[in-house]
Amino acid sequence: MTLKIDTQLRGFDFKRVGAHAQQLEKMGFDAIWTFEAGQDAFTPLILAGGQTEKIHLGTNIAVAFGRSPFSMAQTAWDVQRLTGGRFHLGIGTQVRAHIERRFSMPFDQPAKRITDYVHCVRAIWDNFQNNTKPDYRGEFYQFTLMNPFFNAGPIDHPDIPIYLAGVNERMCRAAGECADGFHAHPIHTIGYLRDVVRPAIDAGAKTRGKSVDDMHIQTMVMIASGDTQAEIDKAVEDVRMQIAFYGSTPNYRAVLEHIGEGALGKELSQMMRSGQMDQMAAKIPDRIVEQVAVVGNLKDAGRIVSERYTGVVDRIAYYYPVPEGDPVEKWQAFTQAARAA
Repeated sequence: MTLKIDTQLRGFDFKRVGAHAQQLEKMGFDAIWTFEAGQDAFTPLILAGGQTEKIHLGTNIAVAFGRSPFSMAQTAWDVQRLTGGRFHLGIGTQVRAHIERRFSMPFDQPAKRITDYVHCVRAIWDNFQNNTKPDYRGEFYQFTLMNPFFNAGPIDHPDIPIYLAGVNERMCRAAGECADGFHAHPIHTIGYLRDVVRPAIDAGAKTRGKSVDDMHIQTMVMIASGDTQAEIDKAVEDVRMQIAFYGSTPNYRAVLEHIGEGALGKELSQMMRSGQMDQMAAKIPDRIVEQVAVVGNLKDAGRIVSERYTGVVDRIAYYYPVPEGDPVEKWQAFTQAARAA
């Protein structure tokens, strides 16, 4: 299967999102993903969806536990209606501190809770499309009340794929148990994807008569690229800092442990707590950068992506936003090279 090559959209003036999405479509990207940080994950997709025709659009991720299942289901349904079936709903749990202290929402048994959440969202969609009785009663969520005034009604493309995001084995297994796809974290290695992510997804999928090959696995890829060696060197340092930042979070430490760098993860966590962020990047050696990131000029990066990821995941996304106004031909060369295998 040909590798899908995606990109992401973040930090843009909302008034220019539609035009930029059109540009990304011309560059040959298969999908645009947004994530929830300083901006809502859905708003840019609504703007992009109204100005594009073919490119797929998705959240990677929208925070599930910050919204009720009904709120998530209704918003996703609207975006799917707008885009004519081009929407992918990527959701994640976030971490306890943010859910409890930023969103003021409960966070307990996240893998079980997110599985229940997905089932509830699908029950709501079934009600929208088929007017089935609202009778979902899960361990954490319920959907037992509806009247015609609140029913979004049927759409032409009701099968919205749901992706779960995660790093550790338990969340990978949860994706296999209930989702259509999985968003692997940008901090990964090919070995971690092969040895941990894929087997855990497969184990979960087998509980419902499926396998990992029935799932869509997507990941962001950190690409340290540039037109000159100086630009590439600067991009490598940016990647080094990003790896250090993620590596300081205990939830993401499993990847470092898998490559024998568990002690480094603990050291990074201590440095983050003591306010030594400016010194953290220097702790990431080249051997880790080379495993986590792709380094080179853009066309070479496309070739490396193709060789590294084909057969391991179904789609990759360029981690950093494509600058507005960049030459279309430059990125066409990248997307074509990345699909070459």
